[in-house]
Amino acid sequence: MNRSRWIIAALLAALLVLPAGALLAKDLNFALSGNPDTLDPHKTSGTLTFQTLKSVYDTLAESDQSGKLVPALAESWTVSGDFLTWTFKLRQGVVFHNGDKLTSKDVKATFDRIRDKATASPKAAEYSAVASVETPDDATVVFKLSQPSAPFLAAIASGWGAIMPKSLIDQNWDFANKPVGTGPFVLKEFVRDSRIVLEKNAKYWMAGLPKLDRIVMNIIPDRAVQVQGLMTGAIDAVEFVDPVDFPVLQTSKDVTIDKSMSALIMVMAMNCTNPVLSNVNVRQAVNYAINKQQVLDIAYGGGKVIGTFMDVDNAYYKDFTSLYPYNPDKAMALLAEAKIPAGTTFEMVLPSNYDMHVKAGQMYQEMLTKVGLKVNIKLVDWPTWLSDVYTGGKYDFTVVGHTGKLDPDGTVGGYGGGKYVKWMNAGCLDLINRAKLTADFESRKRLYDQALEIMAKQVPFVYLGTSFRYKAFRSNVSEYRMTPKLDTFDFRWTDKK
Repeated sequence: MNRSRWIIAALLAALLVLPAGALLAKDLNFALSGNPDTLDPHKTSGTLTFQTLKSVYDTLAESDQSGKLVPALAESWTVSGDFLTWTFKLRQGVVFHNGDKLTSKDVKATFDRIRDKATASPKAAEYSAVASVETPDDATVVFKLSQPSAPFLAAIASGWGAIMPKSLIDQNWDFANKPVGTGPFVLKEFVRDSRIVLEKNAKYWMAGLPKLDRIVMNIIPDRAVQVQGLMTGAIDAVEFVDPVDFPVLQTSKDVTIDKSMSALIMVMAMNCTNPVLSNVNVRQAVNYAINKQQVLDIAYGGGKVIGTFMDVDNAYYKDFTSLYPYNPDKAMALLAEAKIPAGTTFEMVLPSNYDMHVKAGQMYQEMLTKVGLKVNIKLVDWPTWLSDVYTGGKYDFTVVGHTGKLDPDGTVGGYGGGKYVKWMNAGCLDLINRAKLTADFESRKRLYDQALEIMAKQVPFVYLGTSFRYKAFRSNVSEYRMTPKLDTFDFRWTDKK
């Protein structure tokens, strides 16, 4: 029996040995592509972590299905005329999974934890404008800002704004392995490389939700195994499927495929500390060498080509796709001018959990080889990619999709000042920082237009495109939702017949 069949058999066996009565419960078997690097939302930039913890934690505000920011743990908020004071009124009757009642002290402790330099939160900069957090009473939280911050509410509503209980923060609780929030589900089990089990929070503050009794997130990096699971019914839903699997999936009346435009920014990043890639002419040559629509179509199932670091349907997007059309001859001419040292070999580090990124990387490798660049591929798992590539900068090329954000600063903030591509451009960074202080949409967009143009011309990335997303689920599953922009699963409304 091959590995794929063994895993499916194991999943089916697990379903058959549930305790008496358990088969009547509404359990959702979900396929997750890899392990979260941590279960602490304040200590990560990893999409898999936020996708998992959306079900465990709540935030003060959140995005609805249209992308509008609406009340969540805060039932309302007001902003002063100078945009320096934000006052949130907390929802009453909310309790944490450990039984603590939500108060303003929990909110203050949460944001103090994120902003504390000792905690080394990668998201601390999102709240750099916060001068203090005050708690005039248990139901009121007041954020005092040192300067206006246009993305402040979006940062509050994003996954890293997850509210934790003060009592556990004070105990230096192991949130990395034992998360405790107010969310619709409670973590019951996490077996690395196997499964994450979430059970219904019977005291959830949203009446009638969640509808499921349990979610079993089966960690299955192999896309073929996920597809087989869907076909047999061992798996109820997956995050996305590859169009190459459509002929198989479409033979089953019990499988539904849902197509939508994602908010992802698909890129091939270049490490600008590499002496060769520090030359903008070389980076431009790399862009000319890539047939972007072809990679997008074959590796990601289609979508729209972009020309800068912003998803195509974003209100702040500007089209620069005409700058670097597919032109291998132009690429070779620029590389000849650059006089790259003989024997130069680049290492492309790819996250093995994501078949589409691996497939795209192989296509990039082939196209770069045709213009005279030697590229070797190295596969690593997702936690290693986050630590070595995204944080450590140990790569020459890498391929990934950047999850959308609720505010453009969450997308471009910090670029020009390094980030993982190690690209430094003071002018671009200044424009981004000025946009962060600008509330008016038109004025803010003009600043982003200028910043995105610099990024488009300097190309620390190959900006591939925004891909379509093809979710797949069993036909007895309903309301399988994704949070707009953030591409995280929202299982509160999900039901199963």
